[in-house]
Amino acid sequence: MNLKHDIILAVSKGRILEEGLELLKKLNIEISENISDSRKLIYQTNNSKLKIVIVRAADVPTFVSNGAADFGIVGRDTLVEYADNNIYVPLDLNISKCRMVLASLPGVELKTKIRVATKYVQFASDYFTKKKKQVDIIKLYGSMELAPILGLADFIVDLVDSGRTLKENGLVEVDSISEISAQLITNKASMKIKTESVENIISSFETII
Repeated sequence: MNLKHDIILAVSKGRILEEGLELLKKLNIEISENISDSRKLIYQTNNSKLKIVIVRAADVPTFVSNGAADFGIVGRDTLVEYADNNIYVPLDLNISKCRMVLASLPGVELKTKIRVATKYVQFASDYFTKKKKQVDIIKLYGSMELAPILGLADFIVDLVDSGRTLKENGLVEVDSISEISAQLITNKASMKIKTESVENIISSFETII
């Protein structure tokens, strides 16, 4: 499979994939097969020049930054953590919306020195730097709500949608740090090499948002 002259779109798995494919349908772009029980990684679309690759969210910026993909659809949370200047973000796609929040058990105060558990180290660091608070950040990859309950951390920084998981585990939202949604990203080199194709895709997305 020679993909040299194709446009490659990397999309993160899960909710962003589902909502991203719905967005593409509005552009009359569809994957030509059922992906629900497939293990394929590269998919043809009804546009012969556009291929879609489905990868983990954290890998989308890596594929785009290094030129393996021309475009990506990925959450802003992932982009902040990746922090690479070889990526251009032309559009907020306004899908897969949620929020980055600070949460804790009820009644916990922001002391001089606090411990925070999070998967989102950059978000947490930036937030507490602005607050001028000293913080020990403990990186976790899941089950964030357990950290305050078991005494591992005073607070957590995590994504919430409805807030139900926080509530069911006895945690409360202390502060809303940032609105999060899926972004369209592109490789800066692709904008120079495949200028017309890249600009056409960006313009097409702009018309439906």
